[in-house]
Amino acid sequence: MSSVIIGIIGYGNMGSAIAQKLKANYKVAVFDKDRNKTVSLQGIVLADSIAGLIAQAEAIVLAVKPQDFDPVLKEIKNSGKRKLLISIAAGINTKYIERVIPNARVIRVMPNIGARIGYSVTCFSKGTFADENDLSFARELFYYLGVTKEIKEEMMDAATAISGSGPAYIFDFIEAGSINPFNFPEHTKHDLIKRLERAAEAVGFEREDAAFLAVNTFESSLNLLNKTKSSPAELKKQVVSKGGTTEAALEVLHKGGSWEEAAVAAKKRAGELSKKN
Repeated sequence: MSSVIIGIIGYGNMGSAIAQKLKANYKVAVFDKDRNKTVSLQGIVLADSIAGLIAQAEAIVLAVKPQDFDPVLKEIKNSGKRKLLISIAAGINTKYIERVIPNARVIRVMPNIGARIGYSVTCFSKGTFADENDLSFARELFYYLGVTKEIKEEMMDAATAISGSGPAYIFDFIEAGSINPFNFPEHTKHDLIKRLERAAEAVGFEREDAAFLAVNTFESSLNLLNKTKSSPAELKKQVVSKGGTTEAALEVLHKGGSWEEAAVAAKKRAGELSKKN
Protein backbone atom coordinates (compact mmCIF):
# COMPACT_ATOMS: atom_id res chain seq x y z
CA MET A 1 0.00 0.00 0.00
CA SER A 2 1.24 3.48 -0.86
CA SER A 3 2.21 5.73 2.03
CA VAL A 4 0.53 8.69 0.34
CA ILE A 5 -2.67 9.79 2.08
CA ILE A 6 -5.55 10.82 -0.18
CA GLY A 7 -8.08 13.23 1.30
CA ILE A 8 -11.57 13.42 -0.19
CA ILE A 9 -13.90 16.33 0.55
CA GLY A 10 -17.44 15.20 -0.25
CA TYR A 11 -18.76 11.66 0.14
CA GLY A 12 -21.63 11.65 -2.34
CA ASN A 13 -21.98 9.23 -5.25
CA MET A 14 -18.65 10.04 -6.89
CA GLY A 15 -16.65 10.80 -3.74
CA SER A 16 -17.67 7.49 -2.19
CA ALA A 17 -16.93 5.58 -5.40
CA ILE A 18 -13.42 7.06 -5.52
CA ALA A 19 -12.80 6.33 -1.83
CA GLN A 20 -13.95 2.71 -2.11
CA LYS A 21 -11.81 2.03 -5.18
CA LEU A 22 -8.67 3.64 -3.72
CA LYS A 23 -8.70 2.34 -0.15
CA ALA A 24 -7.02 -0.97 -1.03
CA ASN A 25 -3.96 0.85 -2.38
CA TYR A 26 -3.86 4.14 -0.47
CA LYS A 27 -4.72 5.39 2.95
CA VAL A 28 -7.91 7.39 2.39
CA ALA A 29 -9.40 10.06 4.64
CA VAL A 30 -12.76 11.70 3.97
CA PHE A 31 -14.88 14.58 5.19
CA ASP A 32 -18.51 15.33 4.39
CA LYS A 33 -20.63 17.94 6.14
CA ASP A 34 -23.49 15.42 6.14
CA ARG A 35 -22.36 12.98 8.82
CA ASN A 36 -25.07 10.49 7.83
CA LYS A 37 -23.13 9.73 4.65
CA THR A 38 -20.00 8.69 6.54
CA VAL A 39 -21.56 6.86 9.50
CA SER A 40 -20.62 3.33 8.36
CA LEU A 41 -17.13 3.82 6.90
CA GLN A 42 -14.81 0.82 6.82
CA GLY A 43 -11.13 0.98 5.93
CA ILE A 44 -11.35 4.76 5.56
CA VAL A 45 -10.36 7.48 8.04
CA LEU A 46 -13.11 9.94 8.95
CA ALA A 47 -11.80 13.49 9.42
CA ASP A 48 -13.69 15.72 11.82
CA SER A 49 -13.21 18.84 9.70
CA ILE A 50 -11.84 20.04 6.36
CA ALA A 51 -8.84 21.52 8.18
CA GLY A 52 -8.20 18.17 9.86
CA LEU A 53 -8.40 16.40 6.54
CA ILE A 54 -5.96 18.75 4.80
CA ALA A 55 -3.49 18.52 7.68
CA GLN A 56 -3.02 14.78 7.12
CA ALA A 57 -3.40 14.35 3.34
CA GLU A 58 -0.90 15.04 0.55
CA ALA A 59 -3.50 15.14 -2.23
CA ILE A 60 -7.05 16.46 -1.89
CA VAL A 61 -9.92 15.33 -4.09
CA LEU A 62 -12.61 18.02 -4.28
CA ALA A 63 -15.79 16.00 -4.73
CA VAL A 64 -18.41 18.48 -3.57
CA LYS A 65 -21.40 19.72 -5.54
CA PRO A 66 -20.85 22.90 -7.59
CA GLN A 67 -23.09 24.92 -5.23
CA ASP A 68 -20.86 23.93 -2.28
CA PHE A 69 -17.62 24.53 -4.15
CA ASP A 70 -16.98 28.20 -3.36
CA PRO A 71 -17.32 27.84 0.43
CA VAL A 72 -14.90 24.88 0.35
CA LEU A 73 -12.40 26.83 -1.78
CA LYS A 74 -12.48 29.72 0.68
CA GLU A 75 -11.96 27.35 3.59
CA ILE A 76 -8.90 25.72 2.03
CA LYS A 77 -7.50 28.92 0.54
CA ASN A 78 -4.44 29.01 2.81
CA SER A 79 -3.86 25.38 3.80
CA GLY A 80 -4.73 23.95 0.39
CA LYS A 81 -2.14 25.89 -1.59
CA ARG A 82 0.60 23.45 -0.55
CA LYS A 83 -1.36 20.39 -1.63
CA LEU A 84 -2.18 18.78 -4.95
CA LEU A 85 -5.84 19.62 -5.60
CA ILE A 86 -7.79 17.20 -7.79
CA SER A 87 -11.17 18.64 -8.70
CA ILE A 88 -14.03 16.54 -10.05
CA ALA A 89 -16.53 19.42 -9.83
CA ALA A 90 -18.46 19.65 -13.09
CA GLY A 91 -18.06 22.87 -15.03
CA ILE A 92 -15.43 24.48 -12.81
CA ASN A 93 -12.15 25.06 -14.59
CA THR A 94 -8.65 25.14 -13.17
CA LYS A 95 -8.21 28.89 -13.66
CA TYR A 96 -11.26 29.54 -11.47
CA ILE A 97 -9.64 27.54 -8.65
CA GLU A 98 -6.27 29.21 -9.23
CA ARG A 99 -7.88 32.62 -8.95
CA VAL A 100 -9.15 31.78 -5.45
CA ILE A 101 -6.01 29.86 -4.44
CA PRO A 102 -3.05 31.51 -6.24
CA ASN A 103 -0.38 29.12 -7.57
CA ALA A 104 -2.44 26.08 -6.60
CA ARG A 105 -1.44 22.80 -8.25
CA VAL A 106 -4.73 21.72 -9.79
CA ILE A 107 -5.71 18.71 -11.86
CA ARG A 108 -9.23 18.74 -13.24
CA VAL A 109 -10.76 15.29 -13.56
CA MET A 110 -14.08 14.12 -14.98
CA PRO A 111 -15.02 10.52 -14.20
CA ASN A 112 -18.31 9.09 -15.41
CA ILE A 113 -21.00 6.91 -13.85
CA GLY A 114 -18.95 3.75 -14.49
CA ALA A 115 -16.70 4.77 -11.57
CA ARG A 116 -19.18 3.00 -9.30
CA ILE A 117 -18.02 -0.39 -10.56
CA GLY A 118 -14.45 0.40 -11.64
CA TYR A 119 -15.36 0.97 -15.30
CA SER A 120 -15.15 4.75 -15.44
CA VAL A 121 -14.09 6.68 -18.52
CA THR A 122 -12.11 9.49 -16.87
CA CYS A 123 -10.88 12.57 -18.72
CA PHE A 124 -8.34 14.83 -17.05
CA SER A 125 -6.26 17.94 -17.68
CA LYS A 126 -3.79 19.96 -15.66
CA GLY A 127 -3.86 23.55 -14.53
CA THR A 128 -1.15 26.17 -14.94
CA PHE A 129 0.95 25.23 -11.90
CA ALA A 130 0.60 21.45 -11.81
CA ASP A 131 3.57 19.57 -13.24
CA GLU A 132 3.99 16.26 -15.05
CA ASN A 133 4.48 14.40 -11.76
CA ASP A 134 1.13 15.71 -10.56
CA LEU A 135 -0.47 14.61 -13.81
CA SER A 136 1.06 11.13 -13.58
CA PHE A 137 -0.11 10.82 -9.99
CA ALA A 138 -3.70 11.73 -10.92
CA ARG A 139 -3.60 9.27 -13.82
CA GLU A 140 -2.41 6.53 -11.45
CA LEU A 141 -5.20 7.29 -8.96
CA PHE A 142 -7.99 7.19 -11.50
CA TYR A 143 -6.59 4.10 -13.17
CA TYR A 144 -8.16 2.24 -10.23
CA LEU A 145 -11.56 3.49 -11.40
CA GLY A 146 -11.24 2.52 -15.08
CA VAL A 147 -9.63 3.95 -18.23
CA THR A 148 -8.16 7.46 -18.36
CA LYS A 149 -7.65 10.00 -21.12
CA GLU A 150 -5.67 13.24 -20.91
CA ILE A 151 -7.31 16.03 -22.90
CA LYS A 152 -6.91 19.78 -23.25
CA GLU A 153 -9.02 21.60 -20.70
CA GLU A 154 -10.94 23.45 -23.39
CA MET A 155 -12.28 20.02 -24.46
CA MET A 156 -13.83 19.26 -21.04
CA ASP A 157 -17.30 20.49 -22.08
CA ALA A 158 -17.05 18.24 -25.14
CA ALA A 159 -16.01 15.30 -22.95
CA THR A 160 -18.99 16.00 -20.69
CA ALA A 161 -21.23 15.54 -23.74
CA ILE A 162 -19.64 12.17 -24.64
CA SER A 163 -18.22 10.22 -21.69
CA GLY A 164 -20.37 12.08 -19.16
CA SER A 165 -23.76 12.17 -20.87
CA GLY A 166 -23.10 9.42 -23.44
CA PRO A 167 -24.20 6.53 -21.19
CA ALA A 168 -27.68 8.08 -21.09
CA TYR A 169 -27.88 8.05 -24.91
CA ILE A 170 -27.08 4.33 -24.79
CA PHE A 171 -29.50 3.54 -21.97
CA ASP A 172 -32.21 5.53 -23.74
CA PHE A 173 -31.67 3.60 -26.98
CA ILE A 174 -31.75 0.23 -25.19
CA GLU A 175 -34.89 1.20 -23.29
CA ALA A 176 -36.72 2.46 -26.39
CA GLY A 177 -35.78 -0.61 -28.45
CA SER A 178 -36.46 -3.15 -25.69
CA ILE A 179 -33.00 -4.63 -26.30
CA ASN A 180 -31.71 -7.28 -23.91
CA PRO A 181 -28.48 -5.73 -22.55
CA PHE A 182 -27.29 -9.17 -21.40
CA ASN A 183 -27.39 -10.47 -24.96
CA PHE A 184 -26.40 -7.45 -27.01
CA PRO A 185 -26.40 -8.00 -30.81
CA GLU A 186 -22.93 -7.35 -32.26
CA HIS A 187 -24.22 -5.31 -35.18
CA THR A 188 -26.17 -3.04 -32.80
CA LYS A 189 -23.12 -2.65 -30.56
CA HIS A 190 -21.04 -1.62 -33.58
CA ASP A 191 -23.74 0.82 -34.72
CA LEU A 192 -23.98 2.54 -31.32
CA ILE A 193 -20.21 2.88 -30.99
CA LYS A 194 -20.09 4.48 -34.46
CA ARG A 195 -22.91 6.86 -33.52
CA LEU A 196 -21.08 7.92 -30.38
CA GLU A 197 -17.82 8.29 -32.31
CA ARG A 198 -19.51 10.60 -34.83
CA ALA A 199 -21.03 12.55 -31.93
CA ALA A 200 -17.56 12.94 -30.39
CA GLU A 201 -16.22 14.28 -33.67
CA ALA A 202 -19.20 16.65 -33.89
CA VAL A 203 -18.17 18.30 -30.61
CA GLY A 204 -14.56 18.69 -31.70
CA PHE A 205 -12.60 15.53 -30.91
CA GLU A 206 -10.05 14.21 -33.40
CA ARG A 207 -10.86 10.77 -34.80
CA GLU A 208 -8.46 8.83 -32.54
CA ASP A 209 -9.76 10.43 -29.35
CA ALA A 210 -13.35 10.15 -30.58
CA ALA A 211 -12.90 6.42 -31.16
CA PHE A 212 -11.31 5.94 -27.71
CA LEU A 213 -14.13 7.75 -25.93
CA ALA A 214 -16.85 6.03 -27.95
CA VAL A 215 -15.61 2.47 -27.43
CA ASN A 216 -14.87 2.91 -23.74
CA THR A 217 -18.05 4.85 -22.94
CA PHE A 218 -20.08 2.09 -24.57
CA GLU A 219 -18.20 -0.66 -22.68
CA SER A 220 -18.53 1.31 -19.44
CA SER A 221 -22.30 1.59 -19.94
CA LEU A 222 -22.78 -2.06 -20.83
CA ASN A 223 -20.68 -3.21 -17.87
CA LEU A 224 -22.76 -1.01 -15.58
CA LEU A 225 -25.94 -2.69 -16.82
CA ASN A 226 -24.46 -6.16 -16.41
CA LYS A 227 -22.83 -5.62 -13.01
CA THR A 228 -25.63 -3.72 -11.30
CA LYS A 229 -28.53 -5.60 -12.94
CA SER A 230 -30.33 -2.25 -12.96
CA SER A 231 -32.70 -1.40 -15.79
CA PRO A 232 -31.61 1.04 -18.53
CA ALA A 233 -34.33 3.42 -17.29
CA GLU A 234 -32.97 3.36 -13.73
CA LEU A 235 -29.41 4.02 -14.85
CA LYS A 236 -30.48 6.74 -17.26
CA LYS A 237 -32.22 8.49 -14.40
CA GLN A 238 -28.96 8.45 -12.42
CA VAL A 239 -27.10 10.23 -15.25
CA VAL A 240 -29.74 12.93 -15.77
CA SER A 241 -29.87 15.99 -13.52
CA LYS A 242 -32.51 18.68 -13.84
CA GLY A 243 -31.35 21.47 -16.12
CA GLY A 244 -28.10 19.65 -16.85
CA THR A 245 -26.20 18.55 -19.92
CA THR A 246 -27.77 15.11 -20.26
CA GLU A 247 -31.29 16.50 -20.01
CA ALA A 248 -30.49 18.90 -22.86
CA ALA A 249 -29.19 16.02 -24.98
CA LEU A 250 -32.17 13.77 -24.32
CA GLU A 251 -34.59 16.54 -25.25
CA VAL A 252 -32.95 16.61 -28.69
CA LEU A 253 -33.07 12.81 -29.03
CA HIS A 254 -36.73 12.62 -28.03
CA LYS A 255 -37.56 15.14 -30.74
CA GLY A 256 -35.98 12.89 -33.32
CA GLY A 257 -32.52 14.47 -33.35
CA SER A 258 -29.29 12.58 -34.03
CA TRP A 259 -26.64 11.71 -31.45
CA GLU A 260 -24.42 14.37 -33.03
CA GLU A 261 -27.10 17.00 -32.45
CA ALA A 262 -27.68 15.72 -28.91
CA ALA A 263 -23.99 15.93 -28.09
CA VAL A 264 -23.75 19.47 -29.46
CA ALA A 265 -26.70 20.45 -27.22
CA ALA A 266 -25.04 18.81 -24.21
CA LYS A 267 -21.75 20.59 -24.90
CA LYS A 268 -23.55 23.91 -25.23
CA ARG A 269 -25.35 23.36 -21.92
CA ALA A 270 -22.07 22.38 -20.24
CA GLY A 271 -20.60 25.70 -21.39
CA GLU A 272 -23.59 27.61 -20.03
CA LEU A 273 -23.20 25.92 -16.64
CA SER A 274 -19.42 26.37 -16.46
CA LYS A 275 -17.65 28.72 -14.13
CA LYS A 276 -14.89 30.25 -16.18
CA ASN A 277 -12.05 32.26 -14.78
